[in-house]
Amino acid sequence: MILRAADRVAVHWKNGGGLTREVAVHPAGSDLGSFDWRVSLAEVRSAGPFSSFPGIDRHLAVISGRLALTIAGGPPALLAPGSPACFFPGDLPAAAEPIESPVRDLNVMTRRGRCRARLRRYDAGNDTPLSLHADNTFLLALAPLTVRAAGETVELGALDAAQLRAQRDAPLAVSVVGAAPDFWLIEIEAACV
Repeated sequence: MILRAADRVAVHWKNGGGLTREVAVHPAGSDLGSFDWRVSLAEVRSAGPFSSFPGIDRHLAVISGRLALTIAGGPPALLAPGSPACFFPGDLPAAAEPIESPVRDLNVMTRRGRCRARLRRYDAGNDTPLSLHADNTFLLALAPLTVRAAGETVELGALDAAQLRAQRDAPLAVSVVGAAPDFWLIEIEAACV
């Protein structure tokens, strides 16, 4: 399934400090209090605290700009497009300050005990082969690229996403091609309880 950036609706944050665009949520139609997992893109426009999400684990990766992220009063982590994703529990107090604007970030939230996520950034050569095993995998393009999987070929523009699903007990072979295939791979699996 292709999730086009142009189809996402911008929603203002309660504190007015930015915008969020939902990429995907499960179950479909869930609100912020009832999702099992949620993938979104945010624009951070001003410094301020994050909303509290008890029972939720968060992954945050900066796509553009630079961001100072403070979690539970600790020292700020400086995040930029080349930084790995930052993981933190949504119940901890967190705040962000844009250092270099505009700041756009990728957010992946999973309900603790039900799901878990893993994020990896790729900026490889012309052809990137992948073997996918997760229940739900999203490929978020940072630049135009071509995805080949299960006999299909799709073209993604910047910030478009492809939702890919492996078959039970059979990994999905995926090839990503482009002049500079730059993307985030988001894998979401049911947690083993």
